[in-house]
Amino acid sequence: ALCKGLCHFPDELIYTRMLPGIAVSLLIGNLYYAFHARRVAKRDGNLTCTALPYGINTPSVFAYILFILAPVYNATQAADLAWKIGLLACIGSGVIEFLGAFIGGWIRRVTPRAALLSALAAIGIIFIASPFAFQIFERPLVAMLPMFVILVGYFARVRFPLGLPSGLVALVLGTILAWTVPLIPGLGPVMMSFDEVRASVKFVQPHAPHWCWNEITDFFRTHPAMLWSYLGVIVPMGLINAIGSLQNIESAEAAGDRFSTGPCMAVNGIGTIAAGLFGSPFPTTIYIGHPGWKALGARCGYSIINGLFFTAIFMLGLGSLIVSIIPMEAGMAIVLWIGIVIAAQSYGVTQQPH
Repeated sequence: ALCKGLCHFPDELIYTRMLPGIAVSLLIGNLYYAFHARRVAKRDGNLTCTALPYGINTPSVFAYILFILAPVYNATQAADLAWKIGLLACIGSGVIEFLGAFIGGWIRRVTPRAALLSALAAIGIIFIASPFAFQIFERPLVAMLPMFVILVGYFARVRFPLGLPSGLVALVLGTILAWTVPLIPGLGPVMMSFDEVRASVKFVQPHAPHWCWNEITDFFRTHPAMLWSYLGVIVPMGLINAIGSLQNIESAEAAGDRFSTGPCMAVNGIGTIAAGLFGSPFPTTIYIGHPGWKALGARCGYSIINGLFFTAIFMLGLGSLIVSIIPMEAGMAIVLWIGIVIAAQSYGVTQQPH
C-alpha cells in the first residue's frame, strides 16, 4: 500500500519484480535458520530448540519508503528510479550487517541483557501490540472475534475441536465476517471487493526472480550523487538492523536457545544482499517473535515451511489474490500477541535490579 500510494509503484513492478526478489531472500534465511536450529538442538541436547524467525525488516520498510523511495519519486516523478535506489539501499544495509557479524559476538558479550531486551520490549508494545490493538477496536465487528480466539488459544492454551490451530480458526472467522458483515444494512462499511479479487487474478502466473545487476549498475553510473545524499538513512538503518539482530539472538538465548551470533548476522546480510540483487528494496533480518513461536510449540520445521510457502506464493503471483481475499483484521491479534509476549519475556528474564 505504501509503495503504491507514496511511490506510485505499478502493480507489475510489485508483483513481478519485488515479491519474487523477497522470495529469494526469505528462502535463503528460513532454510538456514531451520538447519542451524537443528544443529543447535543436537549440540545442546535441546529437543525444544526453535528456529529464529526470519523475514522482512519492518522498521526498514517504513524508513526506506518514507525517507528514500518517496522523496526520490517526488523529486523525479520516476517510480523506476525510486525502485532502483531502493535496491542499492537494500544492498548497502546487507553489507553493513554482514560486516557487523565479525564484531557482533563481542558486542553481545559486553552488553547487559537488559540493555538489549529493553528495546525489544518497547518495540513489542509501541510498534507491534498497540497499533494493532487500536485497529482491532476500529473494526470490532470483524476483528474482535478473531482476537478472542487468539486470547483463548494462545494465552489460555485451549485446544479447538479436531486440533485446529487457533491462528487458522481466527483467520477463517475474520475472513467470513469481513465478507458477510457489510451485507447486513447498517452494520459496517464494505471492506472487501470482488473487483479487487478479479483484478488480482491476472497476476496469478509464474514469476521468476529477475537478476537486477544491470539496473543497479545503471543507476550507480548515472545518479551517484543521489545515492550519496541518502547515506544518512542507509547507514543508520543498517546499524539499527545489525543491533536488532543482536537483540533477537539474545532474546532467543533468554528463552533457552543459544545460537551463534556471527553466522546469524552474516546470513542476515547475505539474505538482504540477495534481496537487493533480485529486485526487493527491503532488507530482511531475524525479527521479533522467537519466544512466541517457541511457546506455540514451533521447532525447526516451521521455518522451512515458512520459506517454501512464501516462495511459492510470491513466485506464482498469489500475493495480491491472498490480500484481496483475507482481511488484515483477521490476523491482527496474532501479531498483537507476539508484541505482548516479547515485552513479558523482557521483564521475566532480566536480573531483578535491572
